Parts: sequence; C-alpha cells; structure tokens
Amino acid sequence: MPDARRHRGAHPQDAELFGPRALDSLRSATSDLSWLLSRGYATPSATALVGDRYGLRKRQRIAVARCAASDDAVRGRGAREQAADAISGRPLWIDGYNALTTVEAALAGGVVLEARDGCHRDVASVHGSWRRVEETAPAIEAIGEELVRSGAGPCRWLLDSPVSNSGRLKRILLHLSAQRGWGWEVELVRNPDALLSTTESVVATSDSVVLDRCRAWTNLARRTVEAAAPGAWIVDLSV
Repeated sequence: MPDARRHRGAHPQDAELFGPRALDSLRSATSDLSWLLSRGYATPSATALVGDRYGLRKRQRIAVARCAASDDAVRGRGAREQAADAISGRPLWIDGYNALTTVEAALAGGVVLEARDGCHRDVASVHGSWRRVEETAPAIEAIGEELVRSGAGPCRWLLDSPVSNSGRLKRILLHLSAQRGWGWEVELVRNPDALLSTTESVVATSDSVVLDRCRAWTNLARRTVEAAAPGAWIVDLSV
C-alpha cells in the first residue's frame, strides 16, 4: 500500500506509549540499559533483557535503545561536542536524514526523545525510503536559520543514496538554499556514516555510531527544535 502520510507526527498509540503513566518505566529502563552498556553488555541482548523486565512495547524499546548510552560514551561524546558559538566559520558536514526527520517530527507534534547524551532523536529513523511531508520545507528552513545564527559554513549535506527519494530531497535542499543564499552543498553517498566518522570537519548528527567515532560534532537538531518548536513533545529519558 502506498505511503499516504502527510505529516511526520505521532503514532496513534504514542499517547499511551509515551504518556505520563509510561514515563517512570521508560526512565528506569533507560537507566538500567545504560548501566548494562557501561559494563560491556551487547546492545541487542541488553535491550531485550530490559524490555522484557519492564514489559515494553516495540516503539518503547526503540526509544529506550536510542536514549541509553554507557558512561564512557556519554563522557566521550560530551568531550567532542562543539557549542553553537564554536562552529562559526568552520566547515560543517550534516547528516541529512538524521537532522531533518527529527525536526520534522518536532514540528508535526511527534515524539522527540531527549537522550542521555543530550541529543534529540525521533523514535524511528529513516530505513529504505523517505517521503516528503508538510513539515519538510519548514524543517529545512528552520535548520537553515539555525545554521545562519551559528555562522557555520560552508555546509555540506550528506544523504544516503540507497534511500528512495534522496534525489528529490537533494533538489529541495538546493532549491531552498539558492532561494535563501545559503550556498549549501548536497551529496548523495552510499554510506554517510563512514564519511562523517572520519572527516576533519565538525559534523551535525545524533547518530550514536558516528558520535562515538567522529572528531567533533555539534547538536544541530536539538538547537533547531528548541528554537523552531518550543512546544514540541519532548520525552525526556536523559536519566
């Protein structure tokens, strides 16, 4: 069946899964999973163990896994994080889908997770396909305005070429960039994570794999959400 979604909003069950009654269990599960990760447990088995203990549903397990992190990971990510005023005039590589979908979700009233490392993440990242929604252009505009405020640049967006409609998103990004005089570069690459993990430039991402490997990163999505969607549905699991 074709994907007819017009918004990147909440799942029909999210009011129950992430509502006030669920928060204590979600926070305890995130704390327990972080404890296990800090002691060397593998993420899949530890997530299953914690999820079973708290009786978590699939989307809740995804959320907990996206918010938990070991103590070493939190310290390492924090040490490499660059504040907005520290990236002025510096080249910035942007993890395109990672940043965009989080801001789209925030603008659409979807769940935005606040993780232990301070990042904002949406519940489910892009897998295989991407579809333009009504929040796409406003989200890109909001990200662009945040980049202008920080003075970062030149800015290079990386999009996963295997994801369907990446070419269309590239055209949208370049069109809006030309309209606003932002001068962005947009590239379709097979594996953005590999490039973001090894570049000498600052990267804008909340991808945990990249955060643990990159030279320096900045919390672009969180700053954009805070500026453009102050009433966003933030589920704080930063235990």
